[in-house]
Amino acid sequence: MLVNRLRLFGRCRIYHDPVSPVLLAPAQIGWKAWFRSIDLVTPQNLKGEELLQRTRGWWTVEPKDVAEVVKKHGRLVVGEEGELMVEFNEPNAAEALSAELKERFGDQVLLSP
Repeated sequence: MLVNRLRLFGRCRIYHDPVSPVLLAPAQIGWKAWFRSIDLVTPQNLKGEELLQRTRGWWTVEPKDVAEVVKKHGRLVVGEEGELMVEFNEPNAAEALSAELKERFGDQVLLSP
């Protein structure tokens, strides 16, 4: 089965150019306690939908609304270089998603190779 991936971009709220989040390094989760010191840091990679949620305030559209549309056609993933992507398993799913994104958000959310 052929798996196809495309990058997901949204319009920047300020400059109005297409932007996409990139996970440059895993998030680092630490711990604090009331009565002791904990020297533990656990790196956590974000999942696709978690990375999309970080666009809130950056994009002109709400990330939860974008996620609802994307889930009908594919799944949000983080690419090998940390980029936000949509993964498709069906041959025509990318075209269907692109059409629905355009219908719902106009030119505010875009797919790109």
